[in-house]
Amino acid sequence: MDRRSFLKSSALGGSAVAATSLAAPAYAQGKRTLTMVTSWARGLAGVFDAAQKTAENITAATDGQLSIDVKASGELVGAFEVFDAVTAGQADMYHAADYYFVGQHPGFAFFTGVPFGMTATELNNWYYHGNGAAMYDKLGEIFGLKSFLAGNTSTQAGGWFRNEITSPADFNGLKFRMPGLGGKVLGAMGASVQNLPGGEVYQALSSGAIDGTEWIGPWADEKAGFQEIAKYYYTAGFHEPAAGLAVALNRDVWDSLTPSQQAAVEISSAHANVWNTSQYLNNNGAALQRLQASGVQVSQFPDSVWDAFASASKTMYEEFMPDELFKEIYDDYNASMKSSSGWITASISTYREQRDRVWT
Repeated sequence: MDRRSFLKSSALGGSAVAATSLAAPAYAQGKRTLTMVTSWARGLAGVFDAAQKTAENITAATDGQLSIDVKASGELVGAFEVFDAVTAGQADMYHAADYYFVGQHPGFAFFTGVPFGMTATELNNWYYHGNGAAMYDKLGEIFGLKSFLAGNTSTQAGGWFRNEITSPADFNGLKFRMPGLGGKVLGAMGASVQNLPGGEVYQALSSGAIDGTEWIGPWADEKAGFQEIAKYYYTAGFHEPAAGLAVALNRDVWDSLTPSQQAAVEISSAHANVWNTSQYLNNNGAALQRLQASGVQVSQFPDSVWDAFASASKTMYEEFMPDELFKEIYDDYNASMKSSSGWITASISTYREQRDRVWT
């Protein structure tokens, strides 16, 4: 399927082409400005930082030949409208978490985070040294996108709850914010799942529109203020053992860049990916200590809940297997994860266990 051909032949495509011609990239003495729409509220800890870092990197790497006009969610389009804005040519690029767009294709979830999936290190292994980048490109081509990993929150927390979770039954009827395939799993467990942009989560939790939420991890969660409302915090979740963030360019815009500019975008995204992962990990430990000191009850889900997560996740994956591209990505993703995990478990996991035992 060629989405660009479809768009150009449709009524929307006609307006999109017109919009593109009206909003052509600005040139001044050879310089060009690209508009980046994002799924993030301006200043949202970590995620907006990753978008801003990617933009700054591109401008610096091209000596200002490419400058990026970063738009927060709502400034040009809504948080969940960035995908359509870029595929239609109404913006040049977006920064988001691609699992927001599983309605376009469920395969996008693998490049953010999936239930019982890869950690940040494993995701980078697959993307940079396995078939991940090629799979991403194959998926993006359908929609007229050229995408790169450009951030990662690392392992995300299980979330915030008003009441303690003691069994799988506690999810029945629970109004909970969780995007992506993880949200589908909780829905199968009886939860009423909400997919809300990050900038709207605090108000929804405060008003009672939702009973609980996952967001990212201690640092970003503390910045969001969830500890003011909910006091039960589960620090390990099944849904996003890593959460890759994406920068995606309209494929026609990408094709119009010079080879050196394309290289600048790719390298700038890779730097933002590593920089952002370290940003979260560097801040999470101290933030967790502050949350505990403020009275937050830090917990882990009981084994019965983990068992329910696993059972519902396996069923969820089976539902998507008839899609050939989804299955192709799933199989390759899991083969890479198994390969990476074997060495990580034998080396890093054992080392850290012994370090924590003998080195205090």
